[in-house]
Amino acid sequence: MLLESNLSSGQTVTPYTSKLDLQRRTIRPFGVYMLRGLASTGDRLLALDSIRGYLLQVDCTNDNTMVLNPRATQKLMDATGLAVWENQIWFARDDSVYWCTFEEFTPRLFVTLPYEVNGVAVWQSTVYVTCQKAGYILIFDRASGNRITQFYLPGVGAENLTIRGEELWICDDVERSVYCMDRATGEVRFSVLTPYESPSGLAFHTDSQTGSELLYVCYASEEMYIRDDPNNPEDPYELTSRDRTFIHPLHYYYDETARYTLSNGYLLEMSYVEEISPLEEVPLTNLEWRISLPVNTDRQTVLQVEPIGRPYTEEIQEGQRVAVFRFDKLAPQEGQIFGWKALMEVRGIKYQLTYRDTETLPPLSQEFQRRYLVDDDDLAMDTPMIRSAAREAIGTETNILRKILKIRNYVYDRMSYGIKPHIDTPDVALDRGIGSCGEYVGILLALARLNGIACRTVGRYKCPPDPDRRGVPLQPDFNHVWIEFYIPGFGWVPMESNVDDVVEGGPYPTRFFMGLPWFHAEIGKGIPFEKITAPDLPEDISIGDLALNHIRFTILEELPPPGAKPSE
Repeated sequence: MLLESNLSSGQTVTPYTSKLDLQRRTIRPFGVYMLRGLASTGDRLLALDSIRGYLLQVDCTNDNTMVLNPRATQKLMDATGLAVWENQIWFARDDSVYWCTFEEFTPRLFVTLPYEVNGVAVWQSTVYVTCQKAGYILIFDRASGNRITQFYLPGVGAENLTIRGEELWICDDVERSVYCMDRATGEVRFSVLTPYESPSGLAFHTDSQTGSELLYVCYASEEMYIRDDPNNPEDPYELTSRDRTFIHPLHYYYDETARYTLSNGYLLEMSYVEEISPLEEVPLTNLEWRISLPVNTDRQTVLQVEPIGRPYTEEIQEGQRVAVFRFDKLAPQEGQIFGWKALMEVRGIKYQLTYRDTETLPPLSQEFQRRYLVDDDDLAMDTPMIRSAAREAIGTETNILRKILKIRNYVYDRMSYGIKPHIDTPDVALDRGIGSCGEYVGILLALARLNGIACRTVGRYKCPPDPDRRGVPLQPDFNHVWIEFYIPGFGWVPMESNVDDVVEGGPYPTRFFMGLPWFHAEIGKGIPFEKITAPDLPEDISIGDLALNHIRFTILEELPPPGAKPSE
């Protein structure tokens, strides 16, 4: 039986409309599983679903999805990369590149390579092909199929690409990055961190209504979720996975003078609260409890900080704000909640320095040598193991960027990540071969300082990195620390501790080498994050013996594009 419509003949439906903001709107095509290619032609945004073999036309304003090859989906299954030139559709599958037309979806072989192909782009008479295993962007003549030249791939993962004028734009799923390259020389002009993981395709698309051009990136991964199993009423909840794929604008602002690129950012609310919950009955008098506050950086702007539970006074330590909570007396069974809440803007940042930029540098100042080349935190810098590791790590290298990158890779080769209840000194951790982020940091600090590179610890927390979960309190399970190293004549730049140690034996991504994603909260650079003092404080009592901490993030909204005027 057909259900009758409740609309009378001739009656129209007025669609619900809200303020459309294409610059921050996520596109979620219907019925798709894994998008692995994007292309733009005229006012159409096209996407490739490699699981179903769909070539899709997607409406950026309302997610309306149309299959353009309904009778030829088998021919595009397992395809990746997508390019359109005139009436030709180009794609890759396995180790080959094919093309077909919009009228006839019959793949025609263009070229076969020894290894799997990841992406393809076409510009006039030239075809660009990415191959992760070969490590190159291979460039062919479109008419003859002959290879013209090749460029090194900028990252280590599977890479897709598109072309805009004289620029090659590459996305890398492992590096979580997009690279802008010179199409003639293959030189990387700058790179951009993406707000989501696993970018799988990209295209520049001009909106027909506004005339504005946006760089769209598609993402393809899996996510874990709790499934309600109706066939198991006694234990109905189970952990399983599902495909997650969508399209989102990638914004970037390249400051050539300051040598960094900013990308998509978010307005965050972060709170850090201590709850007095002592393991032992320890009465304290004239207690001062110091907690560092978020700092302003090139990628992070603190808009507001307010106290929670109790008022605090502020003091400045090495140019950074610290909240000081004072207690005349803290009784053994006393209950207290205190801390701060901050409103801040955070973005992804990538510093654009090359080895050539750091060949000739001024000497490190005496002040920095005294502060940042010493063992001030149980770094075991005088032990034979750490001194030998410092020499072995850099060999004969003299360039500061190559030195710090070799040190990082040396540590990655010898360490695997693992959580421990306490942090051991670098010699113990390096000998064991397993360590937490804090132990990675200790080893990196020791080896870098012994090689004359000023560096310091930075932290302290990461917002759970899912921008879709806005307005929901998010609670990270662990704290996190990384380092900053100092380039004389330029300044401090970040380097992640253990996060890029993702492949046994390498090659290791450099996404967070001189870069940080949007979800890092920078609190306390080279100073203690938290410290307590009292005249009657026993030496063996730590903060963890006295209190439990509570950390909460809330993603409020995505920020306007970086570099935009306030009115935009």
